[in-house]
Amino acid sequence: MSDIFKLSMCDLGRSFATGALDPVDVTAQYLQASEAHPLGHRIYARLTKDRAMAEAEAASERAKLGVRRGLLDGVPVSWKDLFDTAGTATEAGSALLKNRVPTRDAEVVERASAQGLVSLGKTHMSELAFSGLGLNPSTETTPCVNDHAAVSGGSSSGAAGSVAFQLAPGAVGTDTGGSVRIPAAWNDLVGLKTTAKRIPSTGVVPLAASFDTVGPLVKTVEDAAQMFAVLDGSQAPDLRGASVKGKRFLVLETIAFDDIRADPLAGFEQAVAKFKDAGAVVEFGTIEAVRAAMDLSGILFPAEAYATWREAIEANPDAMFAPILERFRAGGTVMAADYVEAWQKLARYRAEYLAATAGYDAVILPTAPILPPSAERLMSDNDYYVTENLLALRNTRIGNLMGLTGLTLPTGISSTGILLQTAPNTENKLLRLGAAAEVALT
Repeated sequence: MSDIFKLSMCDLGRSFATGALDPVDVTAQYLQASEAHPLGHRIYARLTKDRAMAEAEAASERAKLGVRRGLLDGVPVSWKDLFDTAGTATEAGSALLKNRVPTRDAEVVERASAQGLVSLGKTHMSELAFSGLGLNPSTETTPCVNDHAAVSGGSSSGAAGSVAFQLAPGAVGTDTGGSVRIPAAWNDLVGLKTTAKRIPSTGVVPLAASFDTVGPLVKTVEDAAQMFAVLDGSQAPDLRGASVKGKRFLVLETIAFDDIRADPLAGFEQAVAKFKDAGAVVEFGTIEAVRAAMDLSGILFPAEAYATWREAIEANPDAMFAPILERFRAGGTVMAADYVEAWQKLARYRAEYLAATAGYDAVILPTAPILPPSAERLMSDNDYYVTENLLALRNTRIGNLMGLTGLTLPTGISSTGILLQTAPNTENKLLRLGAAAEVALT
Protein backbone atom coordinates (compact mmCIF):
# COMPACT_ATOMS: atom_id res chain seq x y z
CA MET A 1 0.00 0.00 0.00
CA SER A 2 1.27 3.47 -0.91
CA ASP A 3 2.17 5.99 1.75
CA ILE A 4 -1.22 7.62 2.21
CA PHE A 5 0.34 10.96 3.09
CA LYS A 6 1.80 11.26 -0.42
CA LEU A 7 -1.46 10.52 -2.22
CA SER A 8 -3.47 13.26 -3.86
CA MET A 9 -7.09 13.82 -2.89
CA CYS A 10 -8.25 12.15 -6.10
CA ASP A 11 -5.95 9.17 -5.60
CA LEU A 12 -7.37 8.71 -2.12
CA GLY A 13 -10.89 8.89 -3.53
CA ARG A 14 -10.12 6.26 -6.15
CA SER A 15 -8.60 4.04 -3.47
CA PHE A 16 -11.77 4.36 -1.39
CA ALA A 17 -13.84 3.40 -4.44
CA THR A 18 -11.88 0.19 -5.01
CA GLY A 19 -11.68 -0.67 -1.32
CA ALA A 20 -7.88 -0.48 -1.30
CA LEU A 21 -8.14 2.13 1.47
CA ASP A 22 -10.77 2.98 4.04
CA PRO A 23 -11.78 6.54 4.99
CA VAL A 24 -11.77 5.68 8.70
CA ASP A 25 -8.18 4.43 8.66
CA VAL A 26 -6.96 7.33 6.54
CA THR A 27 -8.70 9.96 8.65
CA ALA A 28 -7.38 8.43 11.87
CA GLN A 29 -3.84 8.47 10.48
CA TYR A 30 -4.10 12.13 9.48
CA LEU A 31 -5.44 13.10 12.90
CA GLN A 32 -2.70 11.14 14.67
CA ALA A 33 -0.03 12.66 12.43
CA SER A 34 -1.34 16.18 13.07
CA GLU A 35 -1.30 15.69 16.84
CA ALA A 36 2.17 14.13 16.83
CA HIS A 37 3.90 16.47 14.38
CA PRO A 38 6.28 18.90 16.13
CA LEU A 39 4.90 21.76 14.03
CA GLY A 40 1.29 20.64 14.14
CA HIS A 41 0.25 23.28 16.66
CA ARG A 42 1.60 25.96 14.31
CA ILE A 43 -0.51 24.63 11.46
CA TYR A 44 -3.83 23.69 13.06
CA ALA A 45 -5.65 26.09 15.37
CA ARG A 46 -7.83 23.17 16.40
CA LEU A 47 -8.63 19.67 15.17
CA THR A 48 -12.24 18.50 14.87
CA LYS A 49 -11.59 14.87 15.74
CA ASP A 50 -15.11 13.78 16.67
CA ARG A 51 -16.61 15.33 13.57
CA ALA A 52 -13.89 13.93 11.34
CA MET A 53 -14.26 10.37 12.59
CA ALA A 54 -18.06 10.49 12.35
CA GLU A 55 -17.87 11.76 8.77
CA ALA A 56 -15.24 9.15 7.89
CA GLU A 57 -17.36 6.35 9.32
CA ALA A 58 -20.34 7.49 7.25
CA ALA A 59 -18.17 7.65 4.13
CA SER A 60 -16.78 4.19 4.83
CA GLU A 61 -20.29 2.78 5.09
CA ARG A 62 -21.33 4.43 1.81
CA ALA A 63 -18.29 2.95 0.09
CA LYS A 64 -19.18 -0.55 1.32
CA LEU A 65 -22.74 -0.11 0.08
CA GLY A 66 -21.63 1.24 -3.30
CA VAL A 67 -23.36 4.58 -2.85
CA ARG A 68 -20.42 7.00 -2.71
CA ARG A 69 -21.42 10.62 -3.34
CA GLY A 70 -18.53 11.47 -5.61
CA LEU A 71 -14.83 11.04 -6.21
CA LEU A 72 -13.86 12.91 -3.02
CA ASP A 73 -16.32 11.12 -0.71
CA GLY A 74 -14.38 10.26 2.44
CA VAL A 75 -11.33 12.38 1.60
CA PRO A 76 -10.09 14.57 4.49
CA VAL A 77 -9.66 18.31 4.11
CA SER A 78 -8.58 21.21 6.35
CA TRP A 79 -10.39 24.55 6.61
CA LYS A 80 -8.88 27.98 7.12
CA ASP A 81 -10.07 29.34 10.47
CA LEU A 82 -12.50 31.81 8.94
CA PHE A 83 -14.98 29.22 7.65
CA ASP A 84 -17.76 28.81 10.18
CA THR A 85 -18.02 25.31 11.62
CA ALA A 86 -20.98 24.55 13.85
CA GLY A 87 -19.98 24.06 17.47
CA THR A 88 -16.29 24.69 16.80
CA ALA A 89 -14.57 28.03 17.36
CA THR A 90 -13.93 30.14 14.25
CA GLU A 91 -11.64 33.02 15.22
CA ALA A 92 -10.00 34.17 11.95
CA GLY A 93 -6.60 34.38 13.62
CA SER A 94 -7.63 37.27 15.84
CA ALA A 95 -8.08 37.86 19.55
CA LEU A 96 -11.01 40.07 18.55
CA LEU A 97 -12.95 36.89 17.75
CA LYS A 98 -11.68 34.72 20.58
CA ASN A 99 -14.22 32.07 21.63
CA ARG A 100 -16.51 32.88 18.72
CA VAL A 101 -18.44 29.64 18.16
CA PRO A 102 -20.86 29.53 15.21
CA THR A 103 -24.06 27.52 15.35
CA ARG A 104 -24.01 26.61 11.66
CA ASP A 105 -21.45 25.61 9.05
CA ALA A 106 -20.47 28.02 6.29
CA GLU A 107 -22.32 27.26 3.07
CA VAL A 108 -19.16 25.92 1.41
CA VAL A 109 -18.52 23.64 4.40
CA GLU A 110 -22.07 22.36 4.04
CA ARG A 111 -21.45 21.71 0.35
CA ALA A 112 -18.27 19.80 1.09
CA SER A 113 -19.96 17.75 3.80
CA ALA A 114 -22.83 16.96 1.44
CA GLN A 115 -20.28 15.51 -0.98
CA GLY A 116 -18.80 13.38 1.79
CA LEU A 117 -15.56 15.25 2.49
CA VAL A 118 -14.15 14.83 5.98
CA SER A 119 -13.34 17.99 7.97
CA LEU A 120 -10.06 17.49 9.84
CA GLY A 121 -9.86 20.87 11.54
CA LYS A 122 -9.25 24.61 11.35
CA THR A 123 -5.92 26.04 10.23
CA HIS A 124 -4.01 29.11 11.39
CA MET A 125 -4.00 32.28 9.29
CA SER A 126 -2.92 35.92 9.19
CA GLU A 127 -5.00 38.06 11.54
CA LEU A 128 -8.39 38.73 9.90
CA ALA A 129 -6.74 37.65 6.62
CA PHE A 130 -5.08 41.06 6.10
CA SER A 131 -1.52 40.04 5.20
CA GLY A 132 0.23 38.07 2.49
CA LEU A 133 2.97 36.84 4.82
CA GLY A 134 1.29 34.57 7.35
CA LEU A 135 3.06 36.12 10.35
CA ASN A 136 0.72 36.03 13.35
CA PRO A 137 2.17 36.58 16.84
CA SER A 138 -1.38 36.70 18.23
CA THR A 139 -1.84 32.97 17.54
CA GLU A 140 0.82 31.00 15.67
CA THR A 141 2.97 31.53 12.61
CA THR A 142 3.00 28.57 10.26
CA PRO A 143 6.49 27.91 8.84
CA CYS A 144 7.34 27.42 5.18
CA VAL A 145 7.90 23.79 4.29
CA ASN A 146 11.18 24.68 2.54
CA ASP A 147 12.55 26.92 5.31
CA HIS A 148 11.17 26.55 8.82
CA ALA A 149 12.63 29.91 9.83
CA ALA A 150 10.56 31.63 7.15
CA VAL A 151 6.84 32.39 6.99
CA SER A 152 4.60 30.21 4.85
CA GLY A 153 2.73 33.01 3.11
CA GLY A 154 -0.70 34.31 3.92
CA SER A 155 -3.24 34.72 4.71
CA SER A 156 -4.04 31.01 4.19
CA SER A 157 -0.82 30.07 5.95
CA GLY A 158 -1.95 27.02 7.91
CA ALA A 159 -3.98 25.81 4.94
CA ALA A 160 -0.81 25.58 2.86
CA GLY A 161 1.13 24.15 5.79
CA SER A 162 -1.41 21.40 6.38
CA VAL A 163 -0.92 20.08 2.84
CA ALA A 164 2.80 20.80 2.47
CA PHE A 165 3.66 19.09 5.78
CA GLN A 166 1.38 16.16 4.84
CA LEU A 167 -1.14 16.79 7.62
CA ALA A 168 -4.05 17.03 5.16
CA PRO A 169 -4.38 15.90 1.55
CA GLY A 170 -6.09 19.18 0.65
CA ALA A 171 -7.11 22.50 2.16
CA VAL A 172 -9.59 25.29 1.61
CA GLY A 173 -8.57 28.92 1.96
CA THR A 174 -9.59 32.38 0.82
CA ASP A 175 -7.95 34.90 -1.48
CA THR A 176 -8.58 38.65 -1.32
CA GLY A 177 -5.22 39.86 -2.61
CA GLY A 178 -3.26 36.63 -3.03
CA SER A 179 -4.01 34.63 0.11
CA VAL A 180 -4.44 31.28 -1.66
CA ARG A 181 -1.84 31.73 -4.37
CA ILE A 182 1.06 33.11 -2.29
CA PRO A 183 1.17 30.33 0.34
CA ALA A 184 0.54 27.76 -2.39
CA ALA A 185 3.53 29.04 -4.37
CA TRP A 186 5.84 29.32 -1.36
CA ASN A 187 5.02 25.75 -0.32
CA ASP A 188 5.19 24.21 -3.82
CA LEU A 189 1.46 23.59 -4.12
CA VAL A 190 -1.32 24.23 -6.61
CA GLY A 191 -3.62 27.10 -5.62
CA LEU A 192 -6.82 28.28 -7.32
CA LYS A 193 -8.20 31.79 -7.03
CA THR A 194 -11.83 31.76 -8.08
CA THR A 195 -13.93 34.60 -9.45
CA ALA A 196 -15.21 36.99 -6.79
CA LYS A 197 -18.77 36.17 -5.67
CA ARG A 198 -18.86 32.91 -7.67
CA ILE A 199 -18.55 30.65 -4.61
CA PRO A 200 -20.88 31.65 -1.77
CA SER A 201 -19.36 33.48 1.19
CA THR A 202 -22.21 32.89 3.61
CA GLY A 203 -20.62 31.91 6.91
CA VAL A 204 -17.13 33.03 5.86
CA VAL A 205 -15.56 35.73 8.04
CA PRO A 206 -15.02 38.62 5.58
CA LEU A 207 -12.08 40.89 4.93
CA ALA A 208 -13.26 42.89 1.92
CA ALA A 209 -16.34 41.23 0.46
CA SER A 210 -15.94 42.86 -2.96
CA PHE A 211 -12.66 40.99 -3.44
CA ASP A 212 -12.95 37.93 -1.14
CA THR A 213 -12.84 34.56 -2.91
CA VAL A 214 -12.81 30.92 -1.78
CA GLY A 215 -10.40 28.39 -3.27
CA PRO A 216 -8.41 25.19 -2.70
CA LEU A 217 -4.72 24.61 -1.94
CA VAL A 218 -3.81 21.13 -3.15
CA LYS A 219 -1.15 18.87 -4.66
CA THR A 220 -2.41 18.59 -8.25
CA VAL A 221 -4.55 20.42 -10.78
CA GLU A 222 -6.91 17.43 -10.81
CA ASP A 223 -7.46 17.95 -7.07
CA ALA A 224 -8.07 21.65 -7.68
CA ALA A 225 -10.64 20.85 -10.36
CA GLN A 226 -12.51 18.37 -8.17
CA MET A 227 -12.44 20.71 -5.17
CA PHE A 228 -13.65 23.61 -7.27
CA ALA A 229 -16.60 21.50 -8.40
CA VAL A 230 -17.46 20.68 -4.77
CA LEU A 231 -17.21 24.30 -3.60
CA ASP A 232 -18.99 25.64 -6.69
CA GLY A 233 -21.75 23.02 -6.68
CA SER A 234 -20.96 22.14 -10.30
CA GLN A 235 -19.50 19.37 -12.44
CA ALA A 236 -15.73 19.04 -12.57
CA PRO A 237 -14.14 19.83 -15.93
CA ASP A 238 -12.80 17.05 -18.14
CA LEU A 239 -9.01 17.39 -18.01
CA ARG A 240 -8.22 14.47 -20.32
CA GLY A 241 -6.09 15.22 -23.36
CA ALA A 242 -5.24 18.76 -22.32
CA SER A 243 -2.17 20.20 -24.05
CA VAL A 244 -0.40 23.54 -24.21
CA LYS A 245 0.56 22.94 -27.84
CA GLY A 246 -0.64 25.92 -29.85
CA LYS A 247 -1.88 27.79 -26.78
CA ARG A 248 -1.05 31.48 -26.65
CA PHE A 249 0.37 32.94 -23.45
CA LEU A 250 1.06 36.59 -22.74
CA VAL A 251 3.85 37.32 -20.26
CA LEU A 252 2.70 40.40 -18.37
CA GLU A 253 5.68 42.74 -18.17
CA THR A 254 3.86 45.61 -16.46
CA ILE A 255 4.90 45.73 -12.76
CA ALA A 256 5.23 41.94 -12.39
CA PHE A 257 9.03 41.85 -12.78
CA ASP A 258 9.91 45.02 -10.87
CA ASP A 259 12.41 44.21 -8.08
CA ILE A 260 11.98 40.47 -8.62
CA ARG A 261 14.47 38.25 -6.78
CA ALA A 262 16.69 35.71 -8.51
CA ASP A 263 14.90 32.45 -7.64
CA PRO A 264 11.34 33.54 -8.53
CA LEU A 265 12.66 34.87 -11.85
CA ALA A 266 14.60 31.67 -12.54
CA GLY A 267 11.59 29.54 -11.70
CA PHE A 268 9.35 31.53 -14.01
CA GLU A 269 11.83 31.49 -16.89
CA GLN A 270 12.31 27.74 -16.48
CA ALA A 271 8.55 27.21 -16.60
CA VAL A 272 8.14 29.40 -19.69
CA ALA A 273 10.91 27.47 -21.44
CA LYS A 274 9.07 24.23 -20.75
CA PHE A 275 5.83 25.68 -22.12
CA LYS A 276 7.66 26.62 -25.31
CA ASP A 277 9.24 23.17 -25.55
CA ALA A 278 5.73 21.70 -25.34
CA GLY A 279 4.57 23.79 -28.28
CA ALA A 280 3.06 26.86 -26.61
CA VAL A 281 3.31 30.30 -28.18
CA VAL A 282 4.67 32.84 -25.68
CA GLU A 283 4.59 36.58 -26.26
CA PHE A 284 5.58 39.50 -24.03
CA GLY A 285 3.66 42.70 -23.50
CA THR A 286 2.59 45.54 -21.24
CA ILE A 287 -0.91 46.57 -20.18
CA GLU A 288 -1.09 50.09 -18.82
CA ALA A 289 -4.50 49.45 -17.26
CA VAL A 290 -2.72 47.18 -14.78
CA ARG A 291 -0.51 49.99 -13.52
CA ALA A 292 -3.47 52.35 -13.25
CA ALA A 293 -5.52 49.78 -11.35
CA MET A 294 -2.70 49.04 -8.92
CA ASP A 295 -2.67 52.71 -7.96
CA LEU A 296 -6.19 52.22 -6.58
CA SER A 297 -5.17 49.46 -4.14
CA GLY A 298 -4.54 51.83 -1.25
CA ILE A 299 -8.09 53.12 -1.54
CA LEU A 300 -10.16 50.05 -2.32
CA PHE A 301 -8.81 47.32 -0.03
CA PRO A 302 -8.22 49.20 3.25
CA ALA A 303 -11.41 51.26 3.02
CA GLU A 304 -13.68 48.23 2.68
CA ALA A 305 -11.73 46.23 5.25
CA TYR A 306 -11.86 49.00 7.83
CA ALA A 307 -15.54 49.65 7.20
CA THR A 308 -16.18 45.95 7.81
CA TRP A 309 -14.15 45.77 11.04
CA ARG A 310 -14.03 49.32 12.45
CA GLU A 311 -16.44 48.76 15.33
CA ALA A 312 -14.71 45.59 16.54
CA ILE A 313 -11.22 47.02 16.04
CA GLU A 314 -11.78 50.29 17.84
CA ALA A 315 -13.45 48.52 20.76
CA ASN A 316 -10.19 46.65 21.44
CA PRO A 317 -7.31 47.88 19.24
CA ASP A 318 -4.61 46.70 21.66
CA ALA A 319 -5.63 43.10 20.98
CA MET A 320 -4.35 43.35 17.41
CA PHE A 321 -0.90 42.84 15.88
CA ALA A 322 0.27 46.44 15.29
CA PRO A 323 1.15 46.19 11.56
CA ILE A 324 -2.26 44.65 10.82
CA LEU A 325 -4.01 47.32 12.88
CA GLU A 326 -2.13 49.99 10.94
CA ARG A 327 -3.24 48.53 7.60
CA PHE A 328 -6.88 48.50 8.68
CA ARG A 329 -6.81 52.03 10.06
CA ALA A 330 -5.39 53.33 6.78
CA GLY A 331 -8.85 52.72 5.38
CA GLY A 332 -10.33 55.20 7.80
CA THR A 333 -8.75 58.12 5.97
CA VAL A 334 -10.35 57.33 2.60
CA MET A 335 -13.04 59.79 1.52
CA ALA A 336 -16.32 58.39 0.21
CA ALA A 337 -15.97 60.30 -3.06
CA ASP A 338 -12.50 58.85 -3.63
CA TYR A 339 -13.76 55.34 -2.92
CA VAL A 340 -16.67 55.61 -5.37
CA GLU A 341 -14.45 57.17 -8.02
CA ALA A 342 -11.91 54.37 -7.58
CA TRP A 343 -14.54 51.74 -8.33
CA GLN A 344 -15.68 53.69 -11.39
CA LYS A 345 -12.10 53.82 -12.65
CA LEU A 346 -11.54 50.14 -11.89
CA ALA A 347 -14.53 49.16 -14.02
CA ARG A 348 -12.91 50.93 -16.99
CA TYR A 349 -9.52 49.37 -16.31
CA ARG A 350 -11.05 45.90 -16.12
CA ALA A 351 -12.66 46.37 -19.52
CA GLU A 352 -9.38 47.60 -20.99
CA TYR A 353 -7.51 44.61 -19.56
CA LEU A 354 -9.98 42.09 -20.96
CA ALA A 355 -9.84 43.74 -24.37
CA ALA A 356 -6.03 43.69 -24.37
CA THR A 357 -5.85 40.01 -23.42
CA ALA A 358 -8.76 38.61 -25.43
CA GLY A 359 -6.47 37.02 -28.01
CA TYR A 360 -4.57 34.92 -25.48
CA ASP A 361 -5.42 31.68 -23.71
CA ALA A 362 -3.89 33.02 -20.47
CA VAL A 363 -1.74 35.77 -19.08
CA ILE A 364 1.27 34.46 -17.14
CA LEU A 365 3.57 36.01 -14.54
CA PRO A 366 5.59 34.99 -11.47
CA THR A 367 3.19 34.25 -8.62
CA ALA A 368 5.35 36.17 -6.15
CA PRO A 369 8.48 38.22 -6.87
CA ILE A 370 10.12 37.23 -3.58
CA LEU A 371 10.86 34.11 -1.54
CA PRO A 372 9.28 33.64 1.90
CA PRO A 373 11.02 36.04 4.30
CA SER A 374 12.42 35.37 7.75
CA ALA A 375 9.78 35.38 10.48
CA GLU A 376 12.25 36.70 13.02
CA ARG A 377 13.25 39.68 10.89
CA LEU A 378 9.63 40.46 10.08
CA MET A 379 8.93 40.69 13.80
CA SER A 380 11.90 42.92 14.56
CA ASP A 381 11.99 45.22 11.53
CA ASN A 382 8.72 47.01 10.73
CA ASP A 383 10.05 48.61 7.54
CA TYR A 384 11.05 45.16 6.30
CA TYR A 385 7.60 43.82 7.19
CA VAL A 386 5.85 46.54 5.20
CA THR A 387 8.13 46.19 2.18
CA GLU A 388 7.99 42.39 2.03
CA ASN A 389 4.23 42.27 2.58
CA LEU A 390 3.58 44.67 -0.31
CA LEU A 391 5.98 42.78 -2.58
CA ALA A 392 4.48 39.42 -1.65
CA LEU A 393 1.00 40.60 -2.60
CA ARG A 394 1.89 42.71 -5.62
CA ASN A 395 1.63 40.23 -8.49
CA THR A 396 -1.34 38.28 -7.18
CA ARG A 397 -3.27 41.48 -6.40
CA ILE A 398 -3.42 42.20 -10.13
CA GLY A 399 -5.86 39.31 -10.51
CA ASN A 400 -8.04 40.49 -7.64
CA LEU A 401 -8.21 44.03 -8.97
CA MET A 402 -9.02 42.86 -12.48
CA GLY A 403 -11.58 40.33 -11.20
CA LEU A 404 -9.77 37.40 -12.82
CA THR A 405 -9.49 33.68 -12.24
CA GLY A 406 -5.97 32.53 -11.32
CA LEU A 407 -4.05 29.30 -10.88
CA THR A 408 -0.55 29.00 -9.46
CA LEU A 409 1.63 25.98 -10.22
CA PRO A 410 5.05 25.00 -8.79
CA THR A 411 7.89 25.78 -11.20
CA GLY A 412 10.34 23.17 -9.98
CA ILE A 413 12.45 25.70 -8.06
CA SER A 414 11.51 25.65 -4.39
CA SER A 415 9.02 28.27 -3.20
CA THR A 416 8.42 29.75 -6.63
CA GLY A 417 5.30 29.61 -8.74
CA ILE A 418 3.99 30.52 -12.16
CA LEU A 419 0.58 32.20 -12.20
CA LEU A 420 -1.90 31.64 -15.03
CA GLN A 421 -4.75 34.14 -15.24
CA THR A 422 -7.91 34.07 -17.35
CA ALA A 423 -11.11 36.09 -17.57
CA PRO A 424 -13.77 36.00 -14.82
CA ASN A 425 -15.89 32.84 -14.56
CA THR A 426 -13.58 30.76 -16.74
CA GLU A 427 -12.45 28.41 -13.98
CA ASN A 428 -13.06 25.24 -15.97
CA LYS A 429 -11.14 26.58 -18.97
CA LEU A 430 -8.30 27.64 -16.68
CA LEU A 431 -8.21 24.28 -14.89
CA ARG A 432 -7.98 22.42 -18.18
CA LEU A 433 -5.19 24.73 -19.29
CA GLY A 434 -3.57 24.26 -15.88
CA ALA A 435 -3.65 20.49 -16.28
CA ALA A 436 -1.83 20.88 -19.59
CA ALA A 437 0.70 23.24 -18.03
CA GLU A 438 1.25 20.81 -15.17
CA VAL A 439 2.19 18.09 -17.68
CA ALA A 440 4.54 20.44 -19.50
CA LEU A 441 6.26 21.36 -16.23
CA THR A 442 6.95 17.75 -15.16
